[in-house]
Amino acid sequence: MAKSMYYYIAQAWKRPYEGEHGELMKQRLMEWRRQPAIVRVEKPTRLDRARALGYKDKQGVIVVRVRVRKGGRRKPRPNKGRRPKRMGVYGFAPAKSLRLIAEERAQRKYPNMVVLNSYYVGEDGLYKWFEVILVDPNHPSIKNDPELSWVASGKHKGRPFRGLTSAGKKMRGLRKSRGLKGTHKYKWKKKAKERRLKKRHEASGRARLIAPES
Repeated sequence: MAKSMYYYIAQAWKRPYEGEHGELMKQRLMEWRRQPAIVRVEKPTRLDRARALGYKDKQGVIVVRVRVRKGGRRKPRPNKGRRPKRMGVYGFAPAKSLRLIAEERAQRKYPNMVVLNSYYVGEDGLYKWFEVILVDPNHPSIKNDPELSWVASGKHKGRPFRGLTSAGKKMRGLRKSRGLKGTHKYKWKKKAKERRLKKRHEASGRARLIAPES
């Protein structure tokens, strides 16, 4: 079976720093370091990933490349008297990922746009780069698009700040189920089964299991 163009693009990005693609990434990083922290780009660097996350080459959709410094929130060491425990140098790490931070910075730069999603495009020893997909909710081509018109409802402003993007949901722990027994669907099905078998009594204020007769 013939493979699509997106398949080969995805294969090249599995090991982006090896072979010919590695030489290309080296040239890209040398150029990106000289650019501002937030740059609007004409085309996505990873077309397969962008298309999978909702990108379309049409008016009202833009891509922004954001540079974020790697590492935690390191602080300078105080020069006054402190106990070593209270120096405040170690342990300052943000609870959110660098990808979510990149989405928030892109949202602040373009407040009239709605962040759709983002993906990783490269890193060096000091920085990480992400590309963020933004959609204009007031553009006619977006309002008439059945797949993107949901952003025009006015309820989706500031999605990164409310943890509603994919990176935000991962930070909130919504990507982890802790096994099937920890999901809401499992608990709902378990309670429904108990009601059906008359093992669960909820007529009173506090639900309780009915003890079997001996």
